This record gives sequence, structure tokens and C-alpha cells, in this order.
Amino acid sequence: MIKGKEAYLRKLTTHTSMRSVQVGRELEGSTPPSVFIGSWNYPRVYAGPMIVPEHGDTSIVDSPESWIPEKKTQEEIVGFRMSLVRGKRFQPVTDLSGRFVEKLQDIALSDSSIYSEAVFDREPRGRNLSDEHTPFGPSARLERFDIGNVKWDQQLEKVYYDDHLRAAEALVELHDRNIPFSSIQKAFSVGAMGTGRRRRLVPTRWSITACDSTIGSRLLKEVRHYEAIDCCQLHEFSSLNNYYAVLLLPTAWQYEWMEAFLRILGTEELMFSDFEKNGGKKGYSRVGGCYYSCKMAVLEGLSRQKKQAGAIVLREAYPGYIPMGVFNVRENVRNAMRQPSLEFEGLDSALRYVSTRLELPVSRFIGQSDLLKDLVRGGQTTLSSFCK
Repeated sequence: MIKGKEAYLRKLTTHTSMRSVQVGRELEGSTPPSVFIGSWNYPRVYAGPMIVPEHGDTSIVDSPESWIPEKKTQEEIVGFRMSLVRGKRFQPVTDLSGRFVEKLQDIALSDSSIYSEAVFDREPRGRNLSDEHTPFGPSARLERFDIGNVKWDQQLEKVYYDDHLRAAEALVELHDRNIPFSSIQKAFSVGAMGTGRRRRLVPTRWSITACDSTIGSRLLKEVRHYEAIDCCQLHEFSSLNNYYAVLLLPTAWQYEWMEAFLRILGTEELMFSDFEKNGGKKGYSRVGGCYYSCKMAVLEGLSRQKKQAGAIVLREAYPGYIPMGVFNVRENVRNAMRQPSLEFEGLDSALRYVSTRLELPVSRFIGQSDLLKDLVRGGQTTLSSFCK
């Protein structure tokens, strides 16, 4: 399934018209702070900063946690990202010595935007869109790169200097201290946490899923000790041409993610899904990183409520939708979990309400599902009763 989804999203990106910023071979500006570590040619990868050709505070360009609460439009977010110019240089992931990697770590751990100067081997060109990471604008190899004075975030600095603290523990510690996910992920990606010689650069795409998965796993250990909710609850949220319905069930933890892409390129109605029962997930999800971003966001909300529940999450993406990375899932589901819940006597009444909010008949989601289908059958409800 993941190949089918990847091919579809790749097709979406090729049909998306975006104009990235134009700059010359020499660039003065500010890094938000922002870095990008590629995965091609691993373990010798392209690594480097991302710079906005503007001076001053450019943090909004790489702060996905703020975009939805501040009601930024999709066009504004794309504009932010297309203004980022990526500089890159080949770097072995295990070699953290040298001033270049030190500069990347300075950027990732900084508590504010940093003055930056870059000279490229040619004028930066192109753009990069992905369903896993946020998009960015043109790129080129670096011939020279310098930054101004840097002040590190104190919490990130503490983790950096504790080389006896395992990376997984550091991720959870920083999350517990309410450090933004994007800041945690960037620090992890540049090898700024972990024990001794085990530190290394981690490609941005991989680091996002690693952070979501690790934090989610630790939250699940906590949530398993709480009592289950006593009725079906629904949290919902809409933004950026998406609708999310988070259906919480009065059961022990189980989880299913289902997403539908509706008529974005033409007349297509495509669905993808994956699930786990109480024992957890084995192997990488067939729907990619969004599975872990959603799971982490739901568990974060349950942890805040000190409750346990099963979770069925339904997503619809509508015409105008642009793949912008799994932040779109994580932050939308986080915002859904912060909304007051609607309560229902049972699964049947909850699904009847959800059917009024979805464009697709809810029976299509039930037919696609593994967990939800079993729950509906267990409740002696037929699929036809949910057809519009």
C-alpha cells in the first residue's frame, strides 16, 4: 500500500504549482533556525542549513506548531517554505567533528534566528515537496558558509552536554518540558543527543518518524496504566483542506488510521489505512510516517486527560490539498484533541454523527478498515445502515 500512496502523493506534487524564491550564488540572510539532512547516498549524505534571504526574526518559517493556532493559510505556509534556500555539502553521518557540523548543531540548538552568509557553487534552483517533511525552496552545494553569534536554548544545551543520556530518554525529557517537536527533531537530526560515540547525523525524514515513534511509545506505556473512558467520544478539527475525526472508544488501547484523498487531481477517491491491536505495531507502517504522527498526537491528548481509550482516526483531504509533510497530520490531530469532545452512548450513534461530517459515506471507511469493521460487526450493526 505504501508504494501506491507514495506514487499518488508524488503525482500530486508534480501537479502543484509553486514558485520558490530566486537568489544568486551569494546569499546573506537568516536561518530560522533550520537545517536539513538528506537520506540519499546514506551513510554519506547531503547536510546543510536552510536560509531565508531576509534579516531578523524568521522563526515563523520553520515553526509548524504555530501555523494552525495562528490560522495561517496553506498559501502562507507554502510561501514561508518556498523562501527557504537549502545549502548542502556531503557529510559522513558518523563524522561529527569539524566546524561545518558544529555550525549545523549551533543552528539546530539556537533559541532564535541566526545571521547567515552562504556562497554556492551555482545559483540555487528547484523546490522540494514531500508527504514526510515540510517543503522547501531552491538548493545548491555550498562553497562557503558562515553564521553570526549563537545563543543555545538552555534545555537543548543541557541534553547536548549529557552524553550519558540515551537519545530516547532525551527525546521524552524534552517533550515533557514542552520543547516544540520541531526543535526536538532538529536537535536529534544533527546528532546533538545520545550516548558518546553513538551520536550521528540522522536524515530529516527518518528523524521525524523516529521522534514521533519514540515519544508515542513512551506515552503509550503511561496511558496503559490509566482507566478507560466510559463512553464513545469524538474530537474533530478542520484546516488546510483536511477534516479529521478522532473517535475514542471505551476500550484498552487499539488504534486505526484511515485517510481518504478526494478528487484532488480529478475524480479519484483513494483510501489508505493501517492499524494496531493492543499488542502494538510490528514493522514499519504501510501508510508511512503519518501513522506515527497521528498516534503520538492522540496519545499526547490521552496522557493530558489521564485516560486510556481505543482510537479510530478518519481523515479526508479535499481539492486544493498539497502534501506538506506529516506536521499536517500531527498538528491537526493535536488541535482536534484539544477541542471539547462530543459524547455518544455507543459506536453506532457516534458513527451516525460522523457520517454527517464526512463527504464519503462512513460505510466506505468501515469497508476499508480492519479494527472498525470488527467493532461494527461486534455491535451487530450492518454496513448498509451507514450508507448515505
